[in-house]
Amino acid sequence: MNAQGMRIAGETVHAERTLEVRYPHTGEAIATVPRATVEHVRRAFSIARAYRPTLSRHERHAILTRAAGLIAARRDAIARTITLESGLCLKDTLYEVGRASDVLLFAAQQALLDDGQSFSCDVTHHGRSRRVHTMREPLLGVISGITPFNHPLNQVIHKVAPSVATNNRMVLKPTEKTPLSALLLADILYEAGLPPPMLSVVTGDPAEIADEMLLNPDAEMITFTGGVAVGKYIASRAGYRRQVLELGGNDPLVVMDDADVERAAALAASGSYKNSGQRCTAVKRIFVHQRIAEPFTLALLELTRGWRHGDPMDPDTDMGTVIDEPAARLFERRVDDAVAQGARLLYGNERDGTRYSPTLLDRVRGDMELVREETFGPVSPVMTFTDIDDAIAQVNSTAFGLSSGICTNRLDDIMRFVRELHVGSVNVWEVPGYRLEVTPFGGIKDSGTGAKEGVQESCRSFTNLKTYSLPW
Repeated sequence: MNAQGMRIAGETVHAERTLEVRYPHTGEAIATVPRATVEHVRRAFSIARAYRPTLSRHERHAILTRAAGLIAARRDAIARTITLESGLCLKDTLYEVGRASDVLLFAAQQALLDDGQSFSCDVTHHGRSRRVHTMREPLLGVISGITPFNHPLNQVIHKVAPSVATNNRMVLKPTEKTPLSALLLADILYEAGLPPPMLSVVTGDPAEIADEMLLNPDAEMITFTGGVAVGKYIASRAGYRRQVLELGGNDPLVVMDDADVERAAALAASGSYKNSGQRCTAVKRIFVHQRIAEPFTLALLELTRGWRHGDPMDPDTDMGTVIDEPAARLFERRVDDAVAQGARLLYGNERDGTRYSPTLLDRVRGDMELVREETFGPVSPVMTFTDIDDAIAQVNSTAFGLSSGICTNRLDDIMRFVRELHVGSVNVWEVPGYRLEVTPFGGIKDSGTGAKEGVQESCRSFTNLKTYSLPW
């Protein structure tokens, strides 16, 4: 078992108490990490606040580019680390490492952009011969970053890379379930030349240190990805601080009656089962026009049966485990409850510890807990609708509003979905989770407050906009 230390301004720090990190597939303890105290967190914030980064745009670009190269060169080893701490299969973790490298490269590009604007002041009858200019500056205080388990590297890098690109300082608390990737990333960034005070990683029990991450006087901004309940807790506790809250989703795939059934079923399977269904943008509700529901469901059933799940380290495995046994038990119970209320189980709902099979149901209703709440696992619930009005009403009936996928070729229907769905993103002939790492991403309603992530938007969120005017 490997003993890891926190990274406080580049220093490896151990603590008297530790937390075990376990491989979900076997339950084996693979590492220990420090169980940080409030004093550890305060020290990290204090060091960060006292430091004033002076990196030029070129230097930030060079650090991020070098880090991207290091991650790409170590792809296999990093993917293995992610698999060991998360139970995600190698197919998924290798893909995640590639995405993480992309985030760094996009952030490197953002570091080079001249993000200022210029306005003429003589554009009205009472105007003057002056110009107003804008510039973006790093925050005065420190960014507090808090990340979840489902993408142990990519969720972290989506916060850290924009922080580096904008010359900010961050104290990061990864989830205690998957902290190893965050520590690994910090070491790579230090190796690439990042001044250590610009990034600290603290590990520990959120019951002990989470409030300090929210309330520390040096924390000017909180960026959080995770569940709705925690997000609302942060909003209630953090007070007068800037916040970016990327919360849960209950994302639909809508299949209209003109859709290619096989193509739509392939999107449904991929959207439901990749990453063990543990994505905020995973397909969690499948709405199919009643005229094509039977052939669509049969096509999805065939794909579900062929989705190989098991040993995460087997390169042929399509889906590994879920994060822990309580999560698997929750999925099993919700499916059982849905079946008891009239849903039909077509495949799956088999659990063995943390291993939970791809699962397909139809005859699902919107009042069932399985689809009323966010079911964060590899479950495909098929529901039907009569026409586009019915589809829009059912999609919008949830408390969530993150993303969506639409399968149709009719432009009039597409534009109705774009205008009328209460979500942050609409993807036509794609899964709800489709995006580039640089593009804006985020939700409304219980999925977020409207502030976006994505490298470009994060760089804006992580800076203060200053204006100044000159007489020429």
